[in-house]
Amino acid sequence: MSSKKVGSGKDSSKKKRMLSVELKQEIIEKHERGVRVMELAKIYDHSTSTICTILKQKETIKSVKVAKGTVITQQRSAIHEEMENLLLLWIKEKELAGDMLTETVISEKACIISNDLKQKEPSTSTDVVEPEFKASHGWFDRFKKQSGIHSVVRHGEAASADQKAAGEFITRFAQLIEAECYIPQQVFNCDKMGLFWKKMPRRTYITAEETKMPGHKPMKDRLTLALCANASSDFKVKPLLVYHSENPQAFKAHRLLKEKLHMMWRANPKAWVTRQFFIYWVNLCFGPAVKKYLQENKLPLQVLLVLDNVPAHPPGLQDNIREEYLFIKVLYLPPNMTSILQPMDQQVISNFKKLYTKHLFKRYFDVTENTELTLREFWKEHFNIVQCLRMIDLPWKEVTRRTLNSAWKKLWPDAVAARDFEGFGLDTETETNMPDVDPVHEIVSLGKSMGLQVDEGDINELVEEHEE
Repeated sequence: MSSKKVGSGKDSSKKKRMLSVELKQEIIEKHERGVRVMELAKIYDHSTSTICTILKQKETIKSVKVAKGTVITQQRSAIHEEMENLLLLWIKEKELAGDMLTETVISEKACIISNDLKQKEPSTSTDVVEPEFKASHGWFDRFKKQSGIHSVVRHGEAASADQKAAGEFITRFAQLIEAECYIPQQVFNCDKMGLFWKKMPRRTYITAEETKMPGHKPMKDRLTLALCANASSDFKVKPLLVYHSENPQAFKAHRLLKEKLHMMWRANPKAWVTRQFFIYWVNLCFGPAVKKYLQENKLPLQVLLVLDNVPAHPPGLQDNIREEYLFIKVLYLPPNMTSILQPMDQQVISNFKKLYTKHLFKRYFDVTENTELTLREFWKEHFNIVQCLRMIDLPWKEVTRRTLNSAWKKLWPDAVAARDFEGFGLDTETETNMPDVDPVHEIVSLGKSMGLQVDEGDINELVEEHEE
């Protein structure tokens, strides 16, 4: 499907998919004369979603007066190029002065330069409105790679994380593992992530429309998910999910019982994991599940749960574990070292979000293919929190054992190297010995097949935005 549209000749295929203003106006004119969307899609060799998008923007497109053959696109503008050039000069000046720059400082400066350039730029009646520049994490990553800057630290995390202390903790951790005779099947890590479950890349027209809408914006609808698995990567624990509504309307419409979900459902106004919620999860999900897993695999009844230092995981958590699960010991990572040592933070959560986005795009494609449904109509009538919950199961299952096990390479290298223990060899788990495939390329292909403007940078930016 997508390979035909993305295939060889990358530049030429991209040109084929672009529509000039003249052609877009021609499409609008034909539609107003009674030509159906499906027929227009065949005539111009584009998806029905693309045609619908053009028709949604018809007032704007009809008002544009440009030279014949001009293409409306959101490629990097001259202002954007100039901003990055000036920004790089400013960074080099700061580096020569010996100043340490963080991502936040650079992003703020980029916005200032961009705004200054836009104010100085003379405008004409035929100009396409320059979109507001937003210094997102995705933009910063791309700028960092393109410019080659290296003395920059995101939000100061790595700067504040004491590398020496991290090394000392890794040593103490290894000593604990050896002293208590823990094996990878008995050591677990849990971490939380935010998920804007309806969020789309910035360049889709529905995102642009939502920025102008007052009140509640569906794409800002967020939930928090706590994911947990062991170091051997052969056991994933039932996740904890926190949403802002205890009983969403969609639950009643689908006759859904929270007790039957593949995750523990909890709710509070901010959709945050609280201390009490986490204690419930440890005693009602984690404890029973790992006890059954160890007994079925005839392993000693002892477990180490590795957590980061956040209010939901206070030091007193050990005292709140039920008596029947006291074989669980809790170990906290040192402060400010999540980015260095937390296993789930080493590509596992990022991979999950990419896989979720893939299934979101696929759901949209499956529902709208061969229909005249627009993205907004799909959003409103064919995708709700129930579909989201069903879809969360898929990416969590698809996070591979290789990804989960490799996440321990910084904190516990021996667990990653030791791939010959029971249930983790080539004969029993083929995927462990196969390279993981980054789903970004598949997401981009799906997006383009639906007529969306999307590239790898957009997807990586979207993944980063979930933590905003």
